[in-house]
Amino acid sequence: MNSYGWNKEICEPEFVRQETKKIELGEKGSGFRPRGAIQDFNTLRRECLATGRLFEDPEFLADDSSLYFSRRPDRYIEWKRPMEIADNPQLFVEGFSRFDIQQGELGDCWLLAAVANLTMHSNLFFQVVPEDQSFEENYAGIFHFRFWQYGRWVDVVIDDRLPTCRGELVYLHSAESNEFWSALLEKAYAKLHGSYEALKGGTTCEAMEDFTGGVTEMYQMDQTPPNLFNILLKAFERNSLLGCSIEPDPNIVEAETPQGLIRGHAYSVTRVKHVEIQTPNQIGTIPLLRLRNPWGNEAEWNGPWSDQSPEWRFIPDHEKEELGLTFDIDDDISAGKKRWEMSVFEGEWVRGVTAGGCRNYLETFWHNPQYRITLEYPDEDDDKCTVIVALMQKNRRAQKRMGADCLTIGFAIYHLEYPERLPKPLDINFFKYNASAGRSPAFINLREVTCRFKLPPGVYCIVPSTFDPNEEGEFLLRIFSENKNNMEENDEEVGVGEVDDRVPDEPEQDRNTEKVREFFKKLAGDDMEVDWMELKDILDFSMRKDTHDKGFSKDICRSMVAMLDVDHSGKLGFEEFKTLWNDIRKWRAVFKLYDRDESGYLSAFELRQALNSAGYRLNNHILNILVHRYGTKDGKINFDDYIMCAVRLKTMIDIFRERDPDQTNTATFTMEEWIEKTLYS
Repeated sequence: MNSYGWNKEICEPEFVRQETKKIELGEKGSGFRPRGAIQDFNTLRRECLATGRLFEDPEFLADDSSLYFSRRPDRYIEWKRPMEIADNPQLFVEGFSRFDIQQGELGDCWLLAAVANLTMHSNLFFQVVPEDQSFEENYAGIFHFRFWQYGRWVDVVIDDRLPTCRGELVYLHSAESNEFWSALLEKAYAKLHGSYEALKGGTTCEAMEDFTGGVTEMYQMDQTPPNLFNILLKAFERNSLLGCSIEPDPNIVEAETPQGLIRGHAYSVTRVKHVEIQTPNQIGTIPLLRLRNPWGNEAEWNGPWSDQSPEWRFIPDHEKEELGLTFDIDDDISAGKKRWEMSVFEGEWVRGVTAGGCRNYLETFWHNPQYRITLEYPDEDDDKCTVIVALMQKNRRAQKRMGADCLTIGFAIYHLEYPERLPKPLDINFFKYNASAGRSPAFINLREVTCRFKLPPGVYCIVPSTFDPNEEGEFLLRIFSENKNNMEENDEEVGVGEVDDRVPDEPEQDRNTEKVREFFKKLAGDDMEVDWMELKDILDFSMRKDTHDKGFSKDICRSMVAMLDVDHSGKLGFEEFKTLWNDIRKWRAVFKLYDRDESGYLSAFELRQALNSAGYRLNNHILNILVHRYGTKDGKINFDDYIMCAVRLKTMIDIFRERDPDQTNTATFTMEEWIEKTLYS
């Protein structure tokens, strides 16, 4: 919660197109790789109940490795189950509230504040803390919690062994000695990120997003936009969670202002409205916010528009009835709510391919992932479109144990005046001559960068990036708008295109060609066919210079045979070899176009251009995969691996085309056919 102003957390269930499928921790997409089997809460609990044992989590051990990754504890920590800590342990004692939460020795007050906010919204609370568990019915020492992680709800299973010292809980705990929901919730969140230490340092916004699936905007009251109230009004109409606070006084705990507000306390905004007012002198409207004090103490607003304020005499009766002057926050305010429209894309910055850095690095900036968004309809109340862009980097907290910190990230937005005339993706010339229409306020090393824009209807391109080139990481890009937006990756359509004009259709015959032909005949024998080992001898003989005397790998030679071996004999005849030989020489000619210093390597940034010149049109997803598979640690592609890329692409495209004669962009395979095609290629 920002100490100066407003926080808006938009809860996940209100979004139209957000994926809400629950996945288990360890499933693909959860961001966690289990040592053993994927953990399903109900299955594990049934097994424990059937065997009469209490669950012990093999994925988050009750030892020092789950506490710290950078050091050992400075004292003896004993892991105990709640029944060993307190009599009559309960998940909840007389319900749940922010009073249940007390911070321990871990520096995760940001998490505590978010958990306190969560307790004020029961529907969200039970999304995170499922109700199907307790210390009584079906107790087996196992609990589970759900967190939103980069577009998915992840179910995290834990055992109930908690770190203690001298019989007392060390970390987050309840004021009630026998209440344990908050301590178990913190443990599940620690498991999600790898250790308790990984929770040191963070923002309340980060945790609130993990508890709701929403996006957070913050406004400092000394830097507010002129239309702040309108922003709040629209957010309220869309079921956003609104809150506010006043900067705490460092010298006085819970200092009270003359108007009755407590510094440092978080207040919920339960109504935002333009209210009609009729005084003897004028008629008009006044903007009002209704605040709720979640702390439940006697302190409350005593200024204008407080409970017994005379200003209420000037409000028409129908307005009073609609507002509910009893300030009952349980009144039905959901009727007529509107929804945000949202588009979500996942991507990654890969060294040498899509990690182009910010606009300061023009030569590589255009290699960043690009996303085209079409805004057709303006907002109801003006001629522009509200757009909230939220760029979130993934899994950085969990990678703390490997020394990874948050990358410095941001984004830029470009208006595409004539989109049909522009290449996909936008090239260096576009960014050289076109200024951005909007951008993130700064590049910053937070998990998420969020900014609101007012843009005229039109087509735009959003470019998310790290500040410096070649910084690797995964990200989630979310776009929110009041009206429907159409968004797609602004990238190449995968397929086959024209070969570069600089590459000859039929490479010129040279003295080496005749030598290769003779060498083939010598090795082929009477059947005039060669297997992969003989093919390797021929290629190593003819291309020693290109491979820097290292020769071609066994895998490449096997793949080359498979590419042209129609009858699956494991051999190539002379005509098939001639086709292969011509392909290799074309690919070699392309490689030399970009290997200007004759180092035997291409930079990964050049791989897209080189494969384009060879006639292959690839998008960022495939390029990233190729570099992960064939690139070196410093993002280079050697000649041998470049040829392998070309061979694999040609093979897979030919297989697909064979099954898609009508060019529908869809091919069908049986399981047997798919295994056969992928294994022998």
